[in-house]
Amino acid sequence: MPTLPPEPAPRSACDPQLACQAAASFGAEAARYDRARPRYPDAMVRRILDGSPGPEVLDVGCGTGIAARQFQAAGCRVLGVDIDARMADLARRSGLEAEVADFEGWDPAGRTFDAVIAGQTWHWLDAVAGAAKAGRVLRPGGRLAVFWNVFQLPPEVADAYAAVCRRVLPDSPFNLQAVARQTLDEYRVVCAPTADGIREAGGFSEPEEWRFDWEWTYTREAWLDQLPTHGAFTQLPPHQLAEILAAVGAAIDAMGGSFTMRYATVAVTTRRTDAA
Repeated sequence: MPTLPPEPAPRSACDPQLACQAAASFGAEAARYDRARPRYPDAMVRRILDGSPGPEVLDVGCGTGIAARQFQAAGCRVLGVDIDARMADLARRSGLEAEVADFEGWDPAGRTFDAVIAGQTWHWLDAVAGAAKAGRVLRPGGRLAVFWNVFQLPPEVADAYAAVCRRVLPDSPFNLQAVARQTLDEYRVVCAPTADGIREAGGFSEPEEWRFDWEWTYTREAWLDQLPTHGAFTQLPPHQLAEILAAVGAAIDAMGGSFTMRYATVAVTTRRTDAA
């Protein structure tokens, strides 16, 4: 499992139990997650749908429905699956049909789909088992598209982030120094094993990588609202989280109270080439 962006997995995430616990930790702040997390480029949504045979979409690790709502707005019928009942409940309240299960163990009950998508979640799965399961629920010609938002902090914020995490969380299972210093090109850390898993599962076309670059301006309040939803911080004691937010907030204040974040949304995508 990767230790770099977009949502850093623990260094020990090869332990399935730890990975499951970490993946299921986001629901503690489900409303904040839905409010603060970035969306995805409309151009990517359109490209995925242009390459799919129809409008029936399965969203793996749907969370609160951030990606699903964008696909619904584009005319799709979306079913979400998520391991965290709190996240799925919020997704339902926004109009998404969502079922609670881990994807590998989820029972599709004979249902099939034109596209299987996953935003910010595929790195929590076994790459081969996840691709094989997607293949079983995709119709012939159906598209698998898994994608992540990768961000690059400006140096001033990155320095403050790295310093406070080094002081407050020296034994964190997450590679926080790497997250602070990451560049947009480090998405390849998650893309390579994803593509390899698709190839090993079989029954798919050669995986492609799509990249969409964009920027977003954050106020101090908006970035500090999002930061507690990151995997490294979802289970921190309040006093540790407060110390981290104070240090990062001070760095943003020194920049005038806001900053522009560079993003790359990267998708690994393929099409089902044989019958499931």
